[in-house]
Amino acid sequence: MCYDAPCGDKVARAIRAARFDNLWTAVELFNQLTDDELTHAESDCIHYDRPIRISEIKKQLLSDKADYAPVSSQPRPSLQINFCDMECENPFFLASSAICTNYDMVARALEAGWAGVFYKTICKQDIREVSPRFDAVSKEGTPFVGFRNMEQLSENPYQMDFDILHRLKQNYPTKRIIASIMGQTEEEWIELAKMAQDAGCDAVELNFSCPQMRLTGLGSDIGQNSELVLFYTSYVKNAVSIPVIPKMTPNIMSMTSPALASFYGGANGISAINTIKSITMSHDAEVSRKKTVSGYSGKAVKPIALRMIYEMTGNPILHKAAEEKHMDFSGIGGIETWRDALEFIQLGCRNVQVCTAVMQYGYRIIDDLILGMQHYMQQRGITQLRELVGEELQNIVLPSHLDRDTMVFPKIDRERCIGCGRCYVSCMDGGHQAIAFESQDSGNQEKRRPRIIGQKCVGCHLCRLVCPTGAIGMAKRMPKKA
Repeated sequence: MCYDAPCGDKVARAIRAARFDNLWTAVELFNQLTDDELTHAESDCIHYDRPIRISEIKKQLLSDKADYAPVSSQPRPSLQINFCDMECENPFFLASSAICTNYDMVARALEAGWAGVFYKTICKQDIREVSPRFDAVSKEGTPFVGFRNMEQLSENPYQMDFDILHRLKQNYPTKRIIASIMGQTEEEWIELAKMAQDAGCDAVELNFSCPQMRLTGLGSDIGQNSELVLFYTSYVKNAVSIPVIPKMTPNIMSMTSPALASFYGGANGISAINTIKSITMSHDAEVSRKKTVSGYSGKAVKPIALRMIYEMTGNPILHKAAEEKHMDFSGIGGIETWRDALEFIQLGCRNVQVCTAVMQYGYRIIDDLILGMQHYMQQRGITQLRELVGEELQNIVLPSHLDRDTMVFPKIDRERCIGCGRCYVSCMDGGHQAIAFESQDSGNQEKRRPRIIGQKCVGCHLCRLVCPTGAIGMAKRMPKKA
């Protein structure tokens, strides 16, 4: 993850590919590295808290290389996709936020391979930020499980931002430049939207969702009111000819009502979700010795974002609108890897936006987003990204429709098990006491082994989730005993 990594470009690239689930590329790169190169790389490694065992990473990846071998020597599939009548080279865009606040930042991202940008929200207010305004929630040494963000809108004069957007579109004509805007009145919404159109923007996003505005009646206050969503969407839609894309707030019980209001207001697409209102209580979350409600993002919000996407794409009216190309969806929330993006696409999104992962790892993650998705498509024999759009909608069912007559027992891989006993502790104290653990000789790892008690096991798989080595898998599904 280092900048200008002393271990060498190829080694650093291989490790980064493995970190972002682009295992095909990681295997390919590690295959090109000799043992001597890896030894030198380990000695040059910058240690955060412990050395990175590069040789062991290679050994583990190559042991599974059959699963990640190149599928074909044919050219990789194109990720080109149409979103709101805009042809995009891939579905990956920067989300409107701190990662795209000036010309140089956006230009570097576009040159790195991002297909477009939802530029940081432009307004006519005097924006003054607090310091510090970021905080991260971690767990067991993993940073950025969740991310707290107090940042509001662009601090630039709005005329400057539209000049930046104009220059970006002139200099990067094949990229998609989208202005995110927020007004306080009908007149302001229309004025800003027209300025976006005059600047040459490909579309305009309406920020109905920012959770930390210091004035009432803005941001998520609009997104929680379907009537205002309808009015402001229709005002802007009637004023400009470029696509109009409202951005929905998750700070609401159901996404369906404001999404339908956007549709009836003439929106061409919907972005969702913005950050979730929350309070982080760590000492670092304090701003001038005060705490406040602010936006929460990062990996932790992805399941919530997916649920809210499904509330829209699974709605019969909006689903039909998407099928007939009257409305498209852009998914946001916890996207770090190509597999995260795939989950949004499979629920009906034709576009995805990334923010927190870029703040942590930089624009360079686009390499693994693109390559990982292409390898996956190649593995499945898929040539067009649109074939993946909405394919998992049919598998979302009500809890009452789930199979409750069969079960899957956990299965322990003795070679991978290290005898730590994590599965035993969790099953005893949080499960069904269905694991026995032999630990009479605590110094002999071979004797520290768990076993499943079949008569007690209910197949909940808590043990599999807590296993630190992946030693617990799944056996075949079978009927429950009467």
